Amino acid sequence: MKNRPEIQHLIFDLGNVIYDIDYQRTFDKLYTRLPADKHPLVREFMVSPIHMDLETGKIDEPGFRNGVRDYFSADWEDTWIDEVWNSLLVDIPQERIALLLQLKQRYPLYLLSNTNSIHFKVVEQVFLQKLPENTWPQLFDHLFLSHEMGLRKPGEAIYQSVLQTMGAKPEACLFFDDLKENLLGAEKVGIQTHHIDHPKALIHFFQQHV
Repeated sequence: MKNRPEIQHLIFDLGNVIYDIDYQRTFDKLYTRLPADKHPLVREFMVSPIHMDLETGKIDEPGFRNGVRDYFSADWEDTWIDEVWNSLLVDIPQERIALLLQLKQRYPLYLLSNTNSIHFKVVEQVFLQKLPENTWPQLFDHLFLSHEMGLRKPGEAIYQSVLQTMGAKPEACLFFDDLKENLLGAEKVGIQTHHIDHPKALIHFFQQHV
C-alpha cells in the first residue's frame, strides 16, 4: 500500500463505511406513532441503556422489544418494532462490494461493528444478495460484532480483543470508521486509522493508496 507499506490487515466499520445507514428513517417512523410531546424521546433512545444493552448482548431480542415498549409506553407489535429498527439500514453500494472483493485478493479483511442481532440478520441478507455466490461470509476473515463480543467501540478492550484474535501487531492494521471517537479508541492501542467522512471516502482512499 502506497505510503503505508507496513499495513497487512484491513479492518472496516460497517455503518456508513460499508453499509449506508440513516437514523432519520427510524426517527420518522417512530414519530408517526408517537404524540408530539414524546418526540424528544426518539433521539434520546439511540443512547439509552436498552440500545446499548442490545449492542453488547446483555439482553436478547425479546428483551429489547419489551424495553422499547416500556421506554415509549407503547403497545407496539414485535414485527413493527423490528421494521422500525431496521429501517435505518439503507443499502450497500455496489462499488463498495467491488472494492472489497478486489482488496480481498491482497489483504485479510475484518469487520468491526457496534451492531445487534436484529440488524445483522438484514445485513447478512444484503451481503448475500450483493456478493457473488458462495463469497459470504468468506469475504471477511473474521466478523467482530459487539453483540457477540460483549464489548463496544470506542472502549480499548474491544480493540485489544480484536488484535488478540487476529494475532496481529497493531501497527500492521488499518482501521476505517466514520466516528472519530472510535478511531481515537483504536489509536490508543496502536492501530493505524483513517476517517471515513463522506460517502465516497473509502473508494477515494484506495484509489490513492493502492
